[in-house]
Amino acid sequence: MKTVSILDLLKSGAHFGQVKSKRYPKMDKYIFGVKDGVHIIDLEKTIESLEKASEFVKKIITNNGKILFVGTKRQAKAIVREFAESINMPYVISRWLGGTFTNFDNIIRLPNKMKKLEEDMANGVYEKYTKKEKLMIEREIAKLKEMVEGIRDLNGIPQAIFVVDINYEKTAVIEAKERKIPVIAIADTNTNPELVDYPIPANDDSANTLKLILSVFKESINEVKK
Repeated sequence: MKTVSILDLLKSGAHFGQVKSKRYPKMDKYIFGVKDGVHIIDLEKTIESLEKASEFVKKIITNNGKILFVGTKRQAKAIVREFAESINMPYVISRWLGGTFTNFDNIIRLPNKMKKLEEDMANGVYEKYTKKEKLMIEREIAKLKEMVEGIRDLNGIPQAIFVVDINYEKTAVIEAKERKIPVIAIADTNTNPELVDYPIPANDDSANTLKLILSVFKESINEVKK
């Protein structure tokens, strides 16, 4: 696993939790203290949790499993997409489609439809169509790409899911638990860490913190692939 120090986490802003009024009681064991009305996260606990999550990630990759990375918050979208594509893993950055896990067979028809439309477009199937008809098909492809591009090659339920924000991705977490899919997540001080299997106490609003955590996972994944 990539070595991450408390200084690295401090520089990324990982220690900043939410304001006291938003505190979730079950996060108390991960809170170091309060400064200027804001909870400060215990970064030693962050490192411990990150190590556990990384070991779990390595086990999944060792068994050729898939992890679905979910980050639909504005500040997370580009980071999650770039990371997931770099390690050839599925991702969701637009919005969580209700039923992605609980109604998987129907949801997976959308990326399959998108791929068929793209293939037909590339093969000139629509050459004889009017400009208006082709434009409508292009718009449909664009709409589908926005929704399901990240899961275009997901052929089955993933072995785990990573979410940037437990509260923001609540539906994804609920569906994962219903299907008994392990959940790894950044847990800020306003979230319930018991909703997920591998909570990583840290600032879930910080782009730099997210990049740092994902870099640790990437190193772990590359270790296994080597």
